[in-house]
Amino acid sequence: MAKLNKILLEEKIITKKEFCFVPNSFDTVGDIAIFNEIPKEIKKKEKKIAQKLLELQKNIKVVVKKSGKYSGRLRTPKLTHLAGERRKITTHTESGCKFNLDVEKCYFSTRSGAERLRIAKKTKKNESTLVMFSGIAPLPCIISKHSDVKEIHAVELNRTAYKFAKENILQNKLENVFLHQGDVNKILPLIKKKFDRIIMPLPKTAPNFLDLAIKQLKPQGTIHLYLFANEKEFKDLKKEYKQKFKTVKLTKAGHFGPGVFRICLDLKK
Repeated sequence: MAKLNKILLEEKIITKKEFCFVPNSFDTVGDIAIFNEIPKEIKKKEKKIAQKLLELQKNIKVVVKKSGKYSGRLRTPKLTHLAGERRKITTHTESGCKFNLDVEKCYFSTRSGAERLRIAKKTKKNESTLVMFSGIAPLPCIISKHSDVKEIHAVELNRTAYKFAKENILQNKLENVFLHQGDVNKILPLIKKKFDRIIMPLPKTAPNFLDLAIKQLKPQGTIHLYLFANEKEFKDLKKEYKQKFKTVKLTKAGHFGPGVFRICLDLKK
């Protein structure tokens, strides 16, 4: 498909002055297109723009926009309806798994899909794995689907995300994933297990839970800790974590913003 702004200009929906303000990129979760905030210069035309997108991409049934950044303890976005069906629940397909979710009440990033599959492929046969902050369970499902893992325990605070996670475990017919709803500080002592692999996919606050994760880690086990950082910080970060771990491997796991990466630190005692 030609760039959206070019089509809008050709059909005289926008002017030449407005051309540069039209966002050509958006996230697609299932059949829902999600724009970041629409620039004020074209705000009056945002619904016409959204309607044109529906006409151009038949796989999209709903168009919404983010009205502010991810907020609150659960990091959920506020979304405003622009065009199409009035719903925010959809089914997204990734790496052979199907995920039901409410795009406004659950945090989910399609941009982390390749990273989820990378972690799944690193998971070894008969491992016991823990996924903290597991959301609607994309990581547990993909790990279960693409590895010979023994068992996966997943902990999520958001009750709505937990509800969808249960649906997703069932519809993907997975029998070795065990879900827990609540604060990881309270849930992990109740599980009473140690793990070969612990995944912490919440870059903003995951480091606050690192000591808790270490307590649950088996000898020679691996922690995958996610952070946001720019390249100038990489060397210092590795040095910092080598004070606690023998092995520290850093992998870029996507862009977060200008010059800022989402990174994964593979940590081994």
